[in-house]
Amino acid sequence: MKFGMNMLLWTGELSDDLVPVLETLKSMGYDGVEVPLFNYDLDYVAWGHRLSDMGFERTAVTVRGEEDNPISPDSAVRAAGVANTKKALDCCQAIGATHLVGPYHSALGVFSGAGPTEDEWNWGVESMREVAEYASTVGVTLGVECLNRFETYLLNTHADAARFAKEVDVDSCRVMYDTFHANIEEKSIAEAIRGTADLLTHVHISENDRSTPGTGNVLWDENFATLKEVGYDGWLMIEAFGLALPELAAATKIWRRMYDSEEQLARDGLAFMKQKYAQHWE
Repeated sequence: MKFGMNMLLWTGELSDDLVPVLETLKSMGYDGVEVPLFNYDLDYVAWGHRLSDMGFERTAVTVRGEEDNPISPDSAVRAAGVANTKKALDCCQAIGATHLVGPYHSALGVFSGAGPTEDEWNWGVESMREVAEYASTVGVTLGVECLNRFETYLLNTHADAARFAKEVDVDSCRVMYDTFHANIEEKSIAEAIRGTADLLTHVHISENDRSTPGTGNVLWDENFATLKEVGYDGWLMIEAFGLALPELAAATKIWRRMYDSEEQLARDGLAFMKQKYAQHWE
């Protein structure tokens, strides 16, 4: 098992200002970080070397928006979505990220007022298939992320994500599991995890209010016990949000601070994950 921290708690873009934070995370005992990929023009090769020198493995996260929505009725907009996710994959290859996760199947925070149409579903599958075929050529695994109904409408449950990945039908297209979204949308945590077991490639550890894992209402023992049951042994990646990225804060409806400090959240969150790992795996 590997323990990681999503850097979106601090920033939407890597910069020299982040180095002290990274050094602190390493001193805490983190194995890796999840890198936000919103700016595709950074020197990700150089950042890959820096992170390797610090002893960090890495995964990456990106999103799509209205202007590059892979399920848009406008074929040019869909093509932009595919092109931009391919750019994100190029950045993954450059920085040495093994996985690209996130809701890049459709636009974050954009709604039609109804559930997905058959056309939208098919457009999403077609777009993702092209992305997945490209991911295979650059050695990156896709972790498709379902989001709760208040953030997107294409994939809301992990069963949706599993069906979607199966229809894409490319080995590099897998599914990630997120405790926050599961807490909202799933009737059974155990069945949600079991239903993705053959496709599960990544896990986000996130409290019900996006604050410090272990301090809220997520059914943590059921989550960890079922991950152990299905044989999961990949990343446990904390995903918590603050106010660092206004666009993401608006999309995820984060406008209040729910922890003492980012350092406190990272330290206590890692201790919590390791405690649960010892309890359920060792």
